[in-house]
Amino acid sequence: MKLKLFLSTIALFSLGACATLPSSGPTGGQIKESAEEAQDTGLNIDIVPVDSIAAVPAPVVPAALQLPDRDPPPSDMIGPGDLLSITIFEAGVSLFAGQGRASGDSGVFDPSVRAQELPPRRVDDNGMIEIPYVGRIFVLGNTVTDVQEKIRLGLRGLSQDPQVSVSLEEVVGNSIIVGGEVAVPGRLVLRTNRESFADAIALSGGYRGEAKDLVLLVERGENTARLRLSDVMAGAYNGLRAYPGDRLTVLAEPMTFSVLGASGRVQQLPFMRDQMSVVEAIAMAGGPNANAGNPKAIFLFRYAGEDGMQPTVYHFNMMQTPTFFLAQQFSLRDDDVLYFGNSASNQPLRLIQTIGQLFTPIVTATAVANNLEN
Repeated sequence: MKLKLFLSTIALFSLGACATLPSSGPTGGQIKESAEEAQDTGLNIDIVPVDSIAAVPAPVVPAALQLPDRDPPPSDMIGPGDLLSITIFEAGVSLFAGQGRASGDSGVFDPSVRAQELPPRRVDDNGMIEIPYVGRIFVLGNTVTDVQEKIRLGLRGLSQDPQVSVSLEEVVGNSIIVGGEVAVPGRLVLRTNRESFADAIALSGGYRGEAKDLVLLVERGENTARLRLSDVMAGAYNGLRAYPGDRLTVLAEPMTFSVLGASGRVQQLPFMRDQMSVVEAIAMAGGPNANAGNPKAIFLFRYAGEDGMQPTVYHFNMMQTPTFFLAQQFSLRDDDVLYFGNSASNQPLRLIQTIGQLFTPIVTATAVANNLEN
C-alpha cells in the first residue's frame, strides 16, 4: 500500500512538471505579444506582415563611395621615395666631367657631346633632390619633364647648352599596396594611373576564394571604404579607379544568416551567392520541423530603416500562396536571423506524449508491486 502511495506521489509531481514542456522557442503569437510588451521598456520593435508587395523592402543599392574623387595624375608624376636616374649631356667645356659615372678632364674643350650619368637621386620626404652646382630642387608632384627643365635652367650659365634626361628608376610614389587574400601581395606600380580596383587585383595575381565571401578594404589618406568584392569585380564598383598611395586589402568576410526556432537545429549558414531571397534561405535551412514548426509563423529579424537601426520583424505566413511569390522578391541581407515559430497546436500532443513517457514506468512499477503483494 505504501509503495502505491509513493508511486502516486511521484506521478502527481510529474504531472506538475508537464506545465512547462521543452520548446525550441516561442510561437508566432508569443513573438507578437513580447514585441508589443517591449514598447513599455522603450524598445520600439516593428512587426511587418509580408502580405503585399509594399511590405517587401527594396534591394540594397551599394552606397556611394565615400572617398575623395580625384582626376588621375600623370603616370610619370614623382612622389616621395622615388629613385631618379639623371643624365646630363654637354658639349664643349664639360662641367660634370668626373662628377658621375663617366670620366674626363675638367675644363678641356671637347667639340663632341659627352653624357654624364649622375648617381641615382632618391626623393626625400620633403620632395627634394640634390644636384651638383644647382643645389636642392623641389620635385614632388612634378613630372620627369618638369624636373628636366628645372635642372637645365639651374645649369644655365654654368654649362654650355646642357641637355638633361630624367627617368624613374624605382617608383614608390606612383604605386599602391595590395594585400590580403591575393596571390601576389605587395607594391604595385600604376603604369597608366587609370587602373581600376579590379585591374589592381588582377595584376596582383587575382583573389583567393569566392568574390561573394570577400571584402575589399580601400584606404585613401584618412578615408576608408569597405566594398563587397563581387561589386568591385563585376558590379556597381567595377569602374572605380585606384589612385597613387591607395592601400587595398582583400579580407575574407563571408555573408551569413542565422536559423533559430523549430527548424530541426540551430545553425549559421553562408550565402550561396551574393544575392539570395528568403525562399532560398528557408530551403537551405530545411523549412519548419514537421512535428514542432508552424509554417504560418516564419519570421525574419533585422535592423532596418533609413539609418539601419530600427529593430524590425517580418512575418511570413507560408500557408498563403501569395507569400511564396513575395518571399522570392524579398532579398536576404548579411546577419539576418530567420526564425521558425513553434506550433501551438502541437503542444497538447507533446503533453500527451510526455505524460505517456512518465506513466509507462509508473504503471509497470505498480504492476510489479501488485504481483509482490499477491
